[in-house]
Amino acid sequence: MKKQRKITKKLILQIIWVICALAGIMFLMPKVDKLFSQDYSSILNHISLNDSWDVTIGNDVYHDVSLDTFQFDAVSKGTEITLTRTLPDSWDIADGTLRLNIRYAALSVLIDDKTIYQYGYDRMMENKIIGCGNLFVNFPEEYQGKKITVQFTPSENNAFTSFEPISIYEWQNAHRILLTENRLPLFLGCFLFVFGLMTCVITIFTLASSRKYIRVLCISIFSICMGLWTLCYYDVISIFSMPLYSITLLEYMSLYLAPIPLFVYLWYDVARLEKKLFKVCYRILATIHIAVIIVVIGLQATNTVHFPTTLKYVQMLIVCSLLYFIFIELMNLKSSRASDRLFLVGMLLVTVCIAYDLISYSLNRYLGKNVLTMRGVTSLGLVIFIFILFGSFCFEMTQKIMQEAERNFLIKSAYTDELTQIHNRRYCMEYMDKIKASENLDYTVICFDLNNLKTVNDTYGHAMGDVLIKSAADVISKTFEQHGLVARMGGDEFIAIIETSDQEEINRLKELFRTNIEQKNKEITDLNMSIAYGYASCNPKEDNIEKIYQIADNHMYETKKQMKQKNNVT
Repeated sequence: MKKQRKITKKLILQIIWVICALAGIMFLMPKVDKLFSQDYSSILNHISLNDSWDVTIGNDVYHDVSLDTFQFDAVSKGTEITLTRTLPDSWDIADGTLRLNIRYAALSVLIDDKTIYQYGYDRMMENKIIGCGNLFVNFPEEYQGKKITVQFTPSENNAFTSFEPISIYEWQNAHRILLTENRLPLFLGCFLFVFGLMTCVITIFTLASSRKYIRVLCISIFSICMGLWTLCYYDVISIFSMPLYSITLLEYMSLYLAPIPLFVYLWYDVARLEKKLFKVCYRILATIHIAVIIVVIGLQATNTVHFPTTLKYVQMLIVCSLLYFIFIELMNLKSSRASDRLFLVGMLLVTVCIAYDLISYSLNRYLGKNVLTMRGVTSLGLVIFIFILFGSFCFEMTQKIMQEAERNFLIKSAYTDELTQIHNRRYCMEYMDKIKASENLDYTVICFDLNNLKTVNDTYGHAMGDVLIKSAADVISKTFEQHGLVARMGGDEFIAIIETSDQEEINRLKELFRTNIEQKNKEITDLNMSIAYGYASCNPKEDNIEKIYQIADNHMYETKKQMKQKNNVT
């Protein structure tokens, strides 16, 4: 019952943490959004060119086409697609730029049949990936009233089935508008990337001291991959003037590699189930995924098969991996771990978000429909998921640290004398066993007996006796602890085992010991501490530590007897 209350309390704390994190995001998001969109209406001045196009696709001709509604069957690689219309007679944009969106197609822009811009033909001739995203073409006022022709030549099969809007913007505002339209993916992508990068750098150093932080490293690498994918997929990274094909390659690489750190993260949960079938399935799925990624990247690197062609197969593999992850977490729910429940919630959320974007992508690419228009859904789900992962890890690590601290405390209590806080008899016996097992022949055992303890207890009380005992422990530790072991054997008896048998070194320590006793007696009024001691060193004739200890103890009692006769000590 007590354990169940503890688990419930932990679950409540984790839920509160996640709620606070989400509340923080919800509080900050509108403020960040306002920074991007506060002047959006003032910079949105543009000329839409979505209507009145004549479209030629292969041998098919369509007149007076609106790009907003026009759809066509997916075309094969190399099919010529031409759009033609007359530009407006005037517009109030001085330094204009024509914004075009391409999807794996070479592009030509002609004004009155004269080419003013081309992109991608050289790469298509070399069978290299062209990429997809926004292109901005310089478009001055002198083009007013002239005929514009836009030619697309797809470099991949089934590249697209509809056209993106074509508009003229003011050059200085074109990229700002792009960022404003994609402000949610921009913010989430930057957060995922920066968070992952910072956490990754910190974790790499901490892994040198403990492997328990490997899951944090997995979270950070996953966050970096998904941050890059978000920035590339929504084309916001193009503000850094990167070529479209580089952005596209980075987008696919980050997407394909992202599940690998999740596989590593999940191994702990799979192993905890202790079922061979689950481990076999894990290894098979992980091996297939890694092998497919290696093959796909190899095919792209040699320009044999491009990433867009293999995308649907990798997507199916990612979906299978997600379903397996969810299944494993469902099985782990039987362990009643609160972190598993949160992880499962996160996985379900991410799965729903990914499904949303996959459906949106498929509808747009294969059917030309933009029914689901909300941007950055997967990224938002991933941010929440990473918060859950990181929060669960922090709570788990906190619990482990507390358990380890408790275990260390119990161990220390078992091997530490409560009054003097030095080692006790049990620890000394185990230390002797270690010396015996190591066959070390270079040590000295020193036995101590505190004089007059009974007299002090009877005369001044046990409180003063405790002061005497602790003072003796302080002096012995100060003198001998840095050279080996110091312990209280019980009552007024102490022991030191030092790692030397050199007589000169022993004589030096004996002199230092006497000096420290005198110093302690000066520090505490009326202490009058006196300690009898005897020692014996290991030698080739006698190397049994129990016998060495007995010899040292006998010498100590001889010394105590002599001191008693001389000074009347007890």
